[in-house]
Amino acid sequence: MNFQFVLRGCAALALFTLGFFGPAQAAPANMTITGDAAPPIGHYEFCKENPRECAFAGGDAGPIILTQDSWKTILKINYTVNTTIKPMTDMELYGVEEKWAIPTTAGDCEDFALLKRKELIDAGFSPSDLLMTVVLQPNGDGHAVLTVRTDRGDFVLDNMRDKVKLWSETEYTFLKRQSVEHPARWVKIQDGRAVAVGSLK
Repeated sequence: MNFQFVLRGCAALALFTLGFFGPAQAAPANMTITGDAAPPIGHYEFCKENPRECAFAGGDAGPIILTQDSWKTILKINYTVNTTIKPMTDMELYGVEEKWAIPTTAGDCEDFALLKRKELIDAGFSPSDLLMTVVLQPNGDGHAVLTVRTDRGDFVLDNMRDKVKLWSETEYTFLKRQSVEHPARWVKIQDGRAVAVGSLK
């Protein structure tokens, strides 16, 4: 096991124990949803190619109860995917501008998020709590992350950092994410500007 990961994991676990079970967070812990949104075209095509990944799974199971064990699982999967998958663009991998896929060796931001979602589902998490999410970076570039919905707030798993943060603690502007009711549907997030992000019309 990587020693640096153990240190990071222990530090994060200490914050979990001291912070999440202490006073309530001042910042909003959960995203505000304002209505339906068009899915990113890449996710729409991914669902057509991988219907089982986007099939109805029973609707909203309610946010996961965040325990020390589930928190450790989230941290481990985020770190493992971030350090084993090589960052590469869709153009480098497939010769196209946009393709969503579950990676085996390399991928871009949405591919990292799709793999984390799959591994967390395999670990027993409900699909309704693992939501692909489209955001804007501070420089205006589009980006994709995985949101994990918990009773302690909405946490972001990001391929650009190993630390798992509440969504409200990130520098991103949140645009839309998968619906908790159905993984093939998307909803708008009340958090800033609209942007052109390859969506179905």
